[in-house]
Amino acid sequence: MEPLHAALIALGGLWAGTINSVVGSGTLVTFPILVALGYLPVTATISNAMGLIAGGAGGVYGYRRELAGLRRTLATLLPASLLGGITGAALLLNLPDSVFGVAAPFLIVVALCFVIFQPRLQAWVRERQAAQARRKTRPWLLLVLVFAAGVYGGYFVAAQGVLLLGILGVFLHGSMQQANAVKNVLVLGVNLIAAVSYMLFAFARIDWWVVLAIAVSSLAGALFGSAVGRRLKPVVLRGIIVALGLVALWTMVAQLVQAAGR
Repeated sequence: MEPLHAALIALGGLWAGTINSVVGSGTLVTFPILVALGYLPVTATISNAMGLIAGGAGGVYGYRRELAGLRRTLATLLPASLLGGITGAALLLNLPDSVFGVAAPFLIVVALCFVIFQPRLQAWVRERQAAQARRKTRPWLLLVLVFAAGVYGGYFVAAQGVLLLGILGVFLHGSMQQANAVKNVLVLGVNLIAAVSYMLFAFARIDWWVVLAIAVSSLAGALFGSAVGRRLKPVVLRGIIVALGLVALWTMVAQLVQAAGR
């Protein structure tokens, strides 16, 4: 790897790790850099996802205080997220990229709707849960949505955090910061399970120098981002989520239009 390329990838990893710990969508920084430097899209996707695992671990560590008392929640949601990640990784390795390229923009729109209307939706959900408390209903809808987000994350990675944070902000009891902490754990779980799939079935497509550069820089960025993100007010955090979600949507739609014009 040339020194300039390594510096650009490391810079992208630093920024990706920072925003991943706070919101998500860090892949929308690193993936375009890798493609611009000449890496094949599948190699860029796989190597980038594996490199960001270190940043994900840093984000979980940085938000460890917000995870206090949420073990039962994680024990419920993590299996659904991991199963989704396995499914998504299988799709990445077996289906053409164009299939999910069409669906991805719609998923981003759904995520943004969750985030924008989060206060009203959360109030509605809590009223509904309070009315049904005696029935002890299971959070099946939350599990289905977390599974779907895991499928998305295992396949494309980008904006998985935005999608999850929108879902958790509505259905998870607690603060936005706690939802962000749970999101970091679920994203890390999906990336880990996807990485295992890549190493087993697509080892030749992994560029380990890219993985190393992104891993080191994203870890540093995640620790910095966690320190900043934990101090943000919920309205500011939602604003960042919406802004990055719109960037993700614009990027994916532009790629789709460009591919259709060829």
